Order: sequence, then structure tokens, then C-alpha cells
Amino acid sequence: MKALVVGSGGREHTLAWKLAQSPKIEKIYCAPGNAGTASIAENISTGVDYIGSLLSFAIDNEIGLTVVGPEMALADGIADVFERQGLKIFGPRQQAAQLEASKTFAKQFMKKHAIPTAAYEVFSNAAQAKAYIESVEYDVVVKADGLAAGKGVLIPKNKEEACAAIDDILERRAFGPAGATCVIEQRLEGDEATLLCFCDGVTIKPMVSSQDHKRALDGDQGLNTGGMGVYAPTPLVTDVLMAKVKEQILDRIIAGMQAEEMDFRGVLYVGLMIVKGEPYVLEFNVRFGDPECQVVIPLLESDLVDVCLAVAERKLADVDLRWSTQHACHVTMASGGYPQKFERGFPISGLDKVENALVFHAGTALDNGQVVTSGGRVLGVTALGDTLPDAIATAYREIEKIDFKNKHYRTDIGAKASRYL
Repeated sequence: MKALVVGSGGREHTLAWKLAQSPKIEKIYCAPGNAGTASIAENISTGVDYIGSLLSFAIDNEIGLTVVGPEMALADGIADVFERQGLKIFGPRQQAAQLEASKTFAKQFMKKHAIPTAAYEVFSNAAQAKAYIESVEYDVVVKADGLAAGKGVLIPKNKEEACAAIDDILERRAFGPAGATCVIEQRLEGDEATLLCFCDGVTIKPMVSSQDHKRALDGDQGLNTGGMGVYAPTPLVTDVLMAKVKEQILDRIIAGMQAEEMDFRGVLYVGLMIVKGEPYVLEFNVRFGDPECQVVIPLLESDLVDVCLAVAERKLADVDLRWSTQHACHVTMASGGYPQKFERGFPISGLDKVENALVFHAGTALDNGQVVTSGGRVLGVTALGDTLPDAIATAYREIEKIDFKNKHYRTDIGAKASRYL
């Protein structure tokens, strides 16, 4: 079988790496891929925004399975287009992808199906939104409704900053069309965790829990990023908590999907906030998280091709997911200045010296055979260990072997796990 992976980041490198381990795979293509995927797949120039070109490529090259990484392609309906041509694709249809593409849609879905989440209101008028902020006693989070490349969530420190956030989104349109409306919700105080789930619209099966580190600097300081590191599993998600998540969230998600005839075949990312032992949903994504994918997939012992095909064929109930008992730690190496202005094109050295960890490329490219930086998040080093401290120590020992100009990474990924033991 030939497989096509859509996307160019660390998540897509991880998925291509795992798919390549299957005896069912003859060849993998990545669109557009990066310097890392080039070593295990054939990168093609067709980008993630050109669904028609991707469709033509899949037909011409007899692609047996397409796995979609980025949310935009799903929101634009790539699954609908491929399935109309009889092609197997791992990713939800456009209507179901609204769970990520529209925060209003997601919040309404949760409210309708009694899924615990923060109190909220939706506004398209700045004056009305500000009046609401002044009327509530609790702190708020202000979110652009649509897709904003992970940057549309603003966490103000006070009402003045909240009103400024409203102006940024609704008046100045800092996030473009994504900010035509905004969601204002109560800020929940607790600890965050991520639960990725395989879902075929009838059955939902959670993966190993994880905990991302989104701030740029140690101690959860600095600006929000796409993710500076992650570890799995997290002791925050205990068996007792997982039972609550299943009963109060996952079972209700599936019931809601069936009630609304929602065709969801792919991965549902459930962003959780744990408040005094109770789980609440912060957000849904409709694809693998990045960097969560880079720790969860290396712990998956089942054949990913079998799992993806079962999801695409609505046969997930027949799959027995097998997971390693090890722990994983992933540390992101970023360009200096990220998530704001940064330079590209710096040569990367030391990749051949890494022996005891996996290196997943994100923002890399090839320049006359030399791997160079080409993005904000450049590389991610994932290490496995029998204990979390072992995995953390190995990841940091191996990351020191890699070098490029202005490199930056956090030194405390996984440290917060000790709070939950």
C-alpha cells in the first residue's frame, strides 16, 4: 500500500515514521514534508491548501491511505473530497471538523450534550462583549471563534486587558476572518492535560494521556507557543479521573455525534482542565496535537496503518490498541525569537550523533544536502525510558548533541509531573 501524509511539521514526521514501520506500507509520500520526512518518504511540492491537487496526486499514484495532519485541510473539506472519489482518508469530514474550526460550534455542542466546560457567551459586537465582561465577577478568556494558527486565545490579567483583547479580535481583526465573532468564557483554574482519542463516530478509544508546555520560557513564563515540549503519560490523569472523563466526556461526545449524524473518523484531541479533581473540556482539536503526537505515537505498539484503516472503515471497535508501559519526554528546539520574529537558514549539526532518542523535524529544509532551519519550532527530541525521570534525562542528554545558531529550548519539560505524584 502507498500512503500519503499531508503536512510539514513534527507531527507529520512522527506519523510518517510510524507508518513506515508497517509491513503493509510500500511507499510513503509527504505533502509537503520537511528535511526529516525526506529520509523515509518522498516529499511532494503540493501544499496542504491545494485539495484538488492532492486529490489528483492520490488518484494518479493509487494512494491506499491518506493521513491528514493540519486542521486547515480538514476544515476545508479534504475528507469529503477524497471520500467522494472512494479514497480512504484518516480525518473527519468538514461538518465534524467544525469542532475545531469554530469555537462557538464546539461550545454549543458541549452545552447541548451536557459535556462539562466553562461558562461562555458569544459576541460579534465589541460594545456588547465589553459590557458582558464588566458584568461578570470571574476572570475570563477571550477567543477568536475561527482557526488562528493556535494564536487566537487571549488570557487577560484584568478587565482592562480583556476589553483590549475584544478590540484586537473584533475591531482590529488581529486574527482576520477568524475574529468575526469571539467567545468569552470563564477562566478555569487548575492543571491542563491532553487526551488524544481515536474516533470513528461510533466508537472512541483514548490514547495515552500527555501534558504539553506551551509557554516559551522555563517555569511556564513568556509568550504562548505551539508547544515547547510534552511528556506522557501524565500522573495527573489517574484511573479515577479517567473513569470520570469516560463517563462525563467521551461517552457523551459519541452520543452527541450519533445524535447529530456527525461523520467523525480520525483523531479527536480533547484539551482538559482538571479543577479540584473534576475534568472540564477547554477545547477540541480534530487532529493529532503537535507536539503531543511526538510522545503518544512512539508509545503505540499497534500497527498505525491497521488503526487508521479501522477508523476510516468504522471498525475501531474491532481494534485492540496496545501501548508501551514506558514513559516519553519530548523537548522542542526552537529558533531564537520564536514565537515572534526569528531568522531562518542556519545549518544544523550533530543530528548524526543522536543515538538514544528520536529526532522529529518540524521547521527544517534541505539546502544543497545540508539540513537548515526553516521555521520557529525546528526540531523535537523524543526519548523513552522505564521511568519519566529516565526519559527526561535522556532527552536532555541527547539534545545537547544538536546545534544551530540561536537555538532555544526549555530546560524543565516534565518537571511539573512531580506535583501529581
